Amino acid sequence: MPNYIKIEILRMLRNKRYIIFVVGFPLAFYLLYSSLWGAEADSNGVKGSLILMVSMAAYGALAASMMSTSVPWAQERQSGWLRQLQITPLPSWSIVVTKLITSLLLVLPSLVLVCLAAVLTQGVSLRAWQWAALLPIMWIGTVPFAALGLIIGSLLSADSAQPVAMICMLGLSFIGGLLIPVEVMSATVKSVAQVTPSFSYADMGWHLVAGTAPPLRDVATILVWAAVLGTVAVFAYRRATVRA
Repeated sequence: MPNYIKIEILRMLRNKRYIIFVVGFPLAFYLLYSSLWGAEADSNGVKGSLILMVSMAAYGALAASMMSTSVPWAQERQSGWLRQLQITPLPSWSIVVTKLITSLLLVLPSLVLVCLAAVLTQGVSLRAWQWAALLPIMWIGTVPFAALGLIIGSLLSADSAQPVAMICMLGLSFIGGLLIPVEVMSATVKSVAQVTPSFSYADMGWHLVAGTAPPLRDVATILVWAAVLGTVAVFAYRRATVRA
């Protein structure tokens, strides 16, 4: 399985779309937005550079987790690579676990680069316990999005998986408040946003940079979505295996 993980990571790192859209865009957006609004503060006195750091890191991580699972999985299923994996000694569960592990590893560049840019260009400074909590939570918190990517890749063709994954990624980013503040949304949209995994995911980070613990509601929301989407991903994988 380690060799399989290595192959998956190297393949994604050679993908120009991954480098540009998943790693480059969040970093560029942060540098742009922080130069415009980084010095401003919200009603709680949290600087814009911190809020934007979480938002853009979350956006990049969400994009990485979905795009590294949905499109490659659909391509492998369509090309017959999945059938080849089925006749190897690798157990079926390890194939899915490998995809999830690979997705988590490919999330790290976006998270680390945005945070590093915040420190180097905006002088962002957090306490040791905040960094120690922020990075792991925003890393592990991408599991629901990776599961959603696997669902898309299992159910759709390679040509359909990419636009659907992009629409889901952008939709979750917008309604989750990663690209526009939730505060400017209407009351109806805001109520919907608060039950989405993307909002709870970013909200945990926003609370941490503000110096407070993540709300239990956010943690519960992420866990529920991870369980639900993970279960659906398993059934979708079995369906794809039968069809393959």
